[in-house]
Amino acid sequence: MNYVIIGNGIAGVSAAEAIRQLDGSCGIFMISNESVEPYCRPMISLVLEGTVSASKLPIRGSSFYQSLNITPVLGSRVARMDVDAKILFLSDGKTLPFDTLLIASGADPRPVKAPADLANIFFMRNQHQVLKMLEALPRTRHALVLGGGLVGFKAACGLLHRGIDVTMLIRSGYPLSLQVDEIAGGMILSELTRRGLNVRVGTEVTAFKGINTVTGALLSDGSEICCDLVIIGKGVLPAVSFVPRDRIQVDQGIVVDNHLETTCPGIFAAGDVVESMDIARKTRWVNAIWPEAATQGRIAGMNMAGRAVVYKGSLSRNVIRIFDLDILAVGWVNAPDDPRFTVLSEHNQCLNTYRRLVFEGDSLIGATLVNRIETGGILTAMIQNEIPVRASKEKLLEPHLSLKSLMF
Repeated sequence: MNYVIIGNGIAGVSAAEAIRQLDGSCGIFMISNESVEPYCRPMISLVLEGTVSASKLPIRGSSFYQSLNITPVLGSRVARMDVDAKILFLSDGKTLPFDTLLIASGADPRPVKAPADLANIFFMRNQHQVLKMLEALPRTRHALVLGGGLVGFKAACGLLHRGIDVTMLIRSGYPLSLQVDEIAGGMILSELTRRGLNVRVGTEVTAFKGINTVTGALLSDGSEICCDLVIIGKGVLPAVSFVPRDRIQVDQGIVVDNHLETTCPGIFAAGDVVESMDIARKTRWVNAIWPEAATQGRIAGMNMAGRAVVYKGSLSRNVIRIFDLDILAVGWVNAPDDPRFTVLSEHNQCLNTYRRLVFEGDSLIGATLVNRIETGGILTAMIQNEIPVRASKEKLLEPHLSLKSLMF
């Protein structure tokens, strides 16, 4: 039996470990377009910031492949696949057969409309890209960051930490618009501005200027800005270019069942490439976060090896530190304005705190906390375990919430 795993991120690693625990003699092959050992992708922003060295990124030791008897296939992407013949065709011209397959290919950076073929224009998705940024930093005076999501925010804060002048362009009206609502977004915007970040909302790049190396950008409002480094952080898209959509269902991501198997038997998917049932939304969704990738990989690996394990579904959750702001966002924080949903909120400007809870009937489905986020664990557990709210909903706004107080 040959198991093949596309991707050596946390989803692929977790799957390989689960398979090896259940099957000690099978062949396991792991394919990665990168040529380095598995590492913590969320930490690359700390490498850019300078608070963590690249040597701290690996999530497993150098003997990982050997100790689990895994054959690594590094520095190569899957170009296409034949699901009937069970063969993968790699970008280097080689082929790799499989009996059972896991697609854990992750996500690719979302491109921008403007051509980005000049030097010192970077995406921030992997270790190699960040190391190339570090080489350019000594000559950087003004950086331009595109996108106000998690990637763009982390890039901008990392550059600010190094004392570089940074401008962030956000097409929406405030940062982290997919993670928080307008009030929390306004608090984040005020904090970033107070710390010296130049944020321009409702604006995007239409073209880059420069000969060989970027020197500036033309913006959608008709203005022009000088920059000698650009980081594109406009989000990501599931990496599915090689997936035959006539055989494997793909919507926003690869659609899986509650065993993380695709619509093609024997082919599973896990991690940022997956579209699974969202616990809060009660519909399929792509929740591209590290904890879900780890869980999905482990469960997919067990199912691949013959142990039937059900995956309940995914849940969006982020805890972020933005200078003096602690932010927790979990579940469906931006549910639509609909009679089905009830929203309770509390904004204390003196304490600089904000709490916003979204309910569907007696169920908590979303929570946003800014500062005093200690109760976030309880709220997350309630959403994740679909625990109905028996007490007054207003109790959940209390900063000293306890499980005992919810029993009455």
